[in-house]
Amino acid sequence: MACLPAQRRNEPRTAMPKPDTLLAHAGRAPEAYSGMVNTPVFRTSTVIHPTIESYEAPRDLTKKPVSYGRHGTPTTFAFEEAVARLEGAHQAVATPNGLSAIIVALLAVLKPGQHLLVTDSAYSPARGFCDRRLVPMGIEVEYYDPLIGAGIADLLRDNTGAVFCESPGSLTFEMQDIPAIARAAHARGIPVLADNTWVTPYFASPFELGVDISIHAGTKYIGGHSDLMIGVVSTNEQYWKPVRQTVYDYAYSVSPDDCYQALRGLRTLGVRLKQHEKNALEVARWLQQQPEVSRVLYPALETDPGHALWKRDYRGASGLFSVVLKPVDEAALARFVNGLQLFGIGSSWGGFESLITVVHAAPYRTATRWQPEGPAVRLHIGLEDPADLIADLRQGLDRLHAGEAPAHG
Repeated sequence: MACLPAQRRNEPRTAMPKPDTLLAHAGRAPEAYSGMVNTPVFRTSTVIHPTIESYEAPRDLTKKPVSYGRHGTPTTFAFEEAVARLEGAHQAVATPNGLSAIIVALLAVLKPGQHLLVTDSAYSPARGFCDRRLVPMGIEVEYYDPLIGAGIADLLRDNTGAVFCESPGSLTFEMQDIPAIARAAHARGIPVLADNTWVTPYFASPFELGVDISIHAGTKYIGGHSDLMIGVVSTNEQYWKPVRQTVYDYAYSVSPDDCYQALRGLRTLGVRLKQHEKNALEVARWLQQQPEVSRVLYPALETDPGHALWKRDYRGASGLFSVVLKPVDEAALARFVNGLQLFGIGSSWGGFESLITVVHAAPYRTATRWQPEGPAVRLHIGLEDPADLIADLRQGLDRLHAGEAPAHG
């Protein structure tokens, strides 16, 4: 098992290393690989055993034995250990993408006849899985107001199997009071699952907030370069075995090359996120002042309704937020979006580049209403110079009241 240098020298540590130190050292063991800084890529399907006895011996998959390629390799385990160390988890397991990480977490704790509470602001494909797959399995899915906080206690039942959180919501950015939700759920012995992709393992310690299972789309900030699909589920000790067993039973497997790329991305997560946050704050504050903008949905802003919770629970913010414009028609909105030169129109986020999509959250909401006063767009602020991004947005906003715009560049 890879570990920090101080542990390898058998020197006592008086305090947990800071996140930047963990990013640089967790999941590395140069002495195990001829001094190589990075854990090599181990590609394999078959693992040769020295005897029939060792081949047939019972294996505890939760201890991550190197026994077959689908179960993971030292490359896989190095990535998983680094994420677990950063989040303060008992263990972590990689999955092929973020949605599969959500699916694994839910299936690990739920069984037919149970009741599941899901925040109304959840990632829409996660809602789709709940409605199209869990409900036919005999699991009742109930969506709740993301702002409910301790009031979640009124929705808990004797058969409630889990509470699923996402803070902030990835389209409408409501902050959830996860500690209050966790206190209420734990009083009834109910686990709390949270999608922490937006805040990342670098800016949050989910297990300190009361989360039992933490979920990330490593495709986004962990990978960081828009060229990787991977998910990761971290757990406390209580839920580690069922999560790991579920990954095994559903035959999820992640390429060691992808784990290597994710681990490499993790090494620079801190410096990238600090720049994403700095750029996003500059652009968001500028947008707040523009006459075409009604409001900016970004918990890191002092004026955001969720700012106090964000400041209490998180160490920073990512580069993703939404903007509600003042009322304009669809043609004007298209002129604004299509003419932008530095903002790509595309799914996902967390890469080095800036992105824009139009927010269509209303059809997904069932427990609460999403009725913005004008159209909304979601921006991912990348690593470009914010002055250039602002100039691009300014010429885009000018087109809201202009004629035809050039094609997207």
